[in-house]
Amino acid sequence: MPGSVAVPHNPPPRARLRSATRLAVCAAVPWFLCLWWGTSTVPVPAALPAVLILREDVYAAPRLAWDRLVGVVVGVALTTLVLHWLPPPSTASVTSTSVAASVSFLAVLACGCAGMYLMYRGGAPNQQVLITALVIYATALPGYAWARLVESAVGIATVVLLGPLLWPPDPYRQAAAGLDAYRGELDGFLGTVASRLAGGGPPTVTVPVVEAELWRRPQTALASFDRAVRRARPPGPPRLQRLHLRSPSRPPDGLGERLRLAARSSLTLQYFGQELEERARTTVPGGCPDPGGRPDPGGPCDPALRDLAPLVRATARALDSALRGEDCAADLDRARGLDLAHRAAHPTRHDAVLRAGLHLTHEAVAAHLSTRP
Repeated sequence: MPGSVAVPHNPPPRARLRSATRLAVCAAVPWFLCLWWGTSTVPVPAALPAVLILREDVYAAPRLAWDRLVGVVVGVALTTLVLHWLPPPSTASVTSTSVAASVSFLAVLACGCAGMYLMYRGGAPNQQVLITALVIYATALPGYAWARLVESAVGIATVVLLGPLLWPPDPYRQAAAGLDAYRGELDGFLGTVASRLAGGGPPTVTVPVVEAELWRRPQTALASFDRAVRRARPPGPPRLQRLHLRSPSRPPDGLGERLRLAARSSLTLQYFGQELEERARTTVPGGCPDPGGRPDPGGPCDPALRDLAPLVRATARALDSALRGEDCAADLDRARGLDLAHRAAHPTRHDAVLRAGLHLTHEAVAAHLSTRP
């Protein structure tokens, strides 16, 4: 169960339309501003920041914009310095064009790569340094470097100032929607697992992309909630706080605690699923008689797996109630009782490892209950 696989989130069509419109507006506004200013006749660099900076999380635009602006400045400075000592091929004679092109290109490439990796941040180099250096080298027109710097600054300023004002998302609503989606998908996943365990068939659902999206969803929702909380209490003096873009709503009561429970359960149940896969892989196929005494020719003969089905259902019911914000104490007690019964019937070390994910889920739900008023 490759839960660590990065699966992109697919927003609904309405959200995609808003994102596309926001991007188009943030690209068109700096374009026409630069045309009016007269920086160039085709100010493409002014429109590029909207394409390269804007994401689903529009509040991440300032950080991305700062990285891009610094990369543009460093790229312009490096290329201007290199071309001052090594003229571009367009100014060389015909016989020395290839030699001049090779020397100047290698110099620009080396300086751009050095600047890109010297400005390593956030786990990745600043590629904008090398991109800007190569574009300016390829153009090599008088005044183009300054025009590109101005147009990029105009585009970045437009994205930072205008982008968050166009259909600002409600992060609390997004987090709650992500929690509801996780709860519904998890209920279906555990229900399928329990049915297969009870029937003696293969216990796992072999759809790795779907499972990866399932385990990733609560982490994404919790990150959205935490960003909203940080924006609601920005650091700095009161004057700067008044200029800060506040979240458009207040979070529902207990949403943060339920999101943290969902994030913890995604880890414990992912581990449970992995152990199920390993147990199914190492179990010798046979045929277990069902409770009625009839033989079951399909599936592995593993009584511990079959007896695990009621425990999985009880755990799913307790966790679902907790994620809804309801009282789940009775459901948790029942799940813990079934855990003890399964432990008494199957006390081996391998069976304990198999139950560990469910036991850790019970502990997460119990810790969640202790934080409720």
